[in-house]
Amino acid sequence: MNPVETVRIVEVGPRDGLQNEPQPIPTATKLALIRRLAAAGLKDIEATSFVSPKWVPQMADHAEVMAGLPSETEFPGVNYPVLTPNLKGFEAAVAAGAKEVAVFAAASEAFSQKNINCSIAESVARFEPIMAAAQAAGVRVRGYISCVVGCPYEGAIAPQAVAEIAWRLRDLGCYEVSLGDTIGVGNPASVGRMLDAVAARVPMALLAGHFHDTYGMGAANVYASYAMGVRVFDSSVAGLGGCPYAKGATGNVATEDLVWLLHGLGASTGIDLDALVDCGAWISAELGRVSGSRVARALLARRG
Repeated sequence: MNPVETVRIVEVGPRDGLQNEPQPIPTATKLALIRRLAAAGLKDIEATSFVSPKWVPQMADHAEVMAGLPSETEFPGVNYPVLTPNLKGFEAAVAAGAKEVAVFAAASEAFSQKNINCSIAESVARFEPIMAAAQAAGVRVRGYISCVVGCPYEGAIAPQAVAEIAWRLRDLGCYEVSLGDTIGVGNPASVGRMLDAVAARVPMALLAGHFHDTYGMGAANVYASYAMGVRVFDSSVAGLGGCPYAKGATGNVATEDLVWLLHGLGASTGIDLDALVDCGAWISAELGRVSGSRVARALLARRG
């Protein structure tokens, strides 16, 4: 009998999923979402982002969110990483109690300029003092790469360009590199070519997949990546989120859809799908919309 494969899911709903919502979301709602996700079995929940409120006003309450996170005794072993774009953000995150941070670069020069107002090389250079400070503080750092398949400004992205940045992030000290199809244009073939190139520079065990569902390929790309050996995936409950710099880009692949797929493949996630569906239905109602998860909608309909 083959051993059961374990897949780690990084839930990005509270940060990536909510950051572009037009209406202000109360801190209490964000904290309630995090608690419901933890209760459903998620062990990695991206809590907030330490960016300037000028650029992302929805995340202005980052310190309050960190102060209200569940205790270790309430949900043992749950990790609450936060996004930090620069050293100032990193220092604020650590002061607020962060034990893990994420930094982000792009595989596209044009996207890097539009998103963070600097070149790819400049963005990576900004990470060097963060990595040194993180090592001194005992804080883990995860790396994100956006536009790993396509860019809204440049079009298709060369797999070797992604591989080079992934290697640089790993070389700087990121324990894991998440590969983001930010605008959701990838398909199993293009994702496979990208992964082949990246895995030649960075071990597959240190890579994660972060797929958006703009063209309905999110779950297919997860499956293709899983077949190639990826065992970590980012997702967002109810499919929340999108990219403000990519016209028409929809949300992340829904966590409910991802869990349904992985459990169907015989993999273990440690997540209670029914509790997760309830969580997604709750936050969707709070935001005044239907869930973006097809699996959740089907299961809720089956319940009647």
